[in-house]
Amino acid sequence: MSARTRADPGGRDRHRFGLRRTLLLVLSAGLAVVLAAEGVLTWRTAQEAADAAYDRSLLGAIKAIDANISTASGGLGIELPYTMLEFFQLTASGDVFFRVTTEDGLVTIGDVDLPPPPADLPTGQPRFAHTTVLGQPVRIGAYARLLDPPLAGQDGPQRVIIQVAEARRSREQFTDALLRQALQRDLVLIAVALGLLALGVTWALAPLARLRAEVESRPADDLTPIAAAGVPADVRPLVDAINQHVERNRKMAEARRRFVDDASHQLRTPLATLGTQIGFAQRETDPAQVQAALRALKAQLDETIRQTNQMLTLARADSAELETAPIDLVAFAGEVARAWWAEAEQRGIDLGLDAEVDTLVVPAHAGLLREALANLLHNALRYTPLGGHVTVRVDAGPGEARIAVIDDGPGIPQAERARAGERFFRASNASQPGSGLGLAIARSIAARHGGRLAIDDKPAGTGLVVTIVLRRQGRVPC
Repeated sequence: MSARTRADPGGRDRHRFGLRRTLLLVLSAGLAVVLAAEGVLTWRTAQEAADAAYDRSLLGAIKAIDANISTASGGLGIELPYTMLEFFQLTASGDVFFRVTTEDGLVTIGDVDLPPPPADLPTGQPRFAHTTVLGQPVRIGAYARLLDPPLAGQDGPQRVIIQVAEARRSREQFTDALLRQALQRDLVLIAVALGLLALGVTWALAPLARLRAEVESRPADDLTPIAAAGVPADVRPLVDAINQHVERNRKMAEARRRFVDDASHQLRTPLATLGTQIGFAQRETDPAQVQAALRALKAQLDETIRQTNQMLTLARADSAELETAPIDLVAFAGEVARAWWAEAEQRGIDLGLDAEVDTLVVPAHAGLLREALANLLHNALRYTPLGGHVTVRVDAGPGEARIAVIDDGPGIPQAERARAGERFFRASNASQPGSGLGLAIARSIAARHGGRLAIDDKPAGTGLVVTIVLRRQGRVPC
């Protein structure tokens, strides 16, 4: 699997342009959408403004014509103010049409090509609309009022309808001018906004650039945490995650270095001893002496193998990935104890299990926990005298579970108790060969499970109580 596939399972590199360029592209696209929407709104506003201004002029022409309508002679008469119409035509920058007609259409004065007025035209309220006259787009206004008096021969009330239309050229020119001004203004504002955005994004991302420069300038072996000072709050979780990853790598590197140091320190002497014993066996001619040398060689080899296995176990306990699962500590302790019964019987020691509860479930790594308990049992069986007792006890406390190994051995002097569990530490009263790694393994495994290792004196008589204390629930640290 390639690095690209791991980083982008869908095969899409969404941020290949970099954070700064991506932000600018997204924000620029957003501003372009805003500009387009602003243009549409400005065009509509300009049209409404032009219609409102020119409709007032159109209504003035209608009122001027209405003021010159007369029915005194019994018919419909109008004194057309040509000067006013010429001025209105000049203002409209195009043709002007008008018509005065009775509602029944029997009397009409003016341009007959104008479209009929709206059927629902109310009295005393003008109506305006866009239409065409002789193929020319116009804006037409219509106004109706009652004739007083009505035309001769009319018994009831009668309305007269006045219509005036003007070419829309001047309106469109006015609208275009407003739109151009608005667009020019908006383009200037967008340009200023983009400049400010570029400066703002550059300023906001400056701490990331400094962070990148700091990381790039670090030596390969520098695994100290990255300082979060001056880093934006939104980026601090990333810095914390990087620091956590660096800390894990530091611990793994430290564990590897410690293992190499321990191996070179602890295996040098046993291997030299083995070489010496082999040389002695090769020079010896007495078969009895050769057999004695081979027995010593076998014992030394067994101890070296155990010591090597202990160092490997300790290295795995320090750095292996911890995958936990629910474990019944009572059943688990019984299984491990039964595996050591043969060893206890051979040494003449009574090995038993004491569980104060029927079941006790904890989250743990079964393999590592078995290694820890096995090392405690091995130490207890080696130092417990013939006819002594070793007990594996399981009990529970508030929020914790305890599995202890109790022996009848000499224990550890109180003055040296604080160092118990250190690597390669052996108590001053130790009488058996060993590497001093058994308690260190148990302590490391307990710590990996978020617990601890407790060492106490046996309540009655001589002996030692070594307890692995585990949390009964909750997240286990990596």
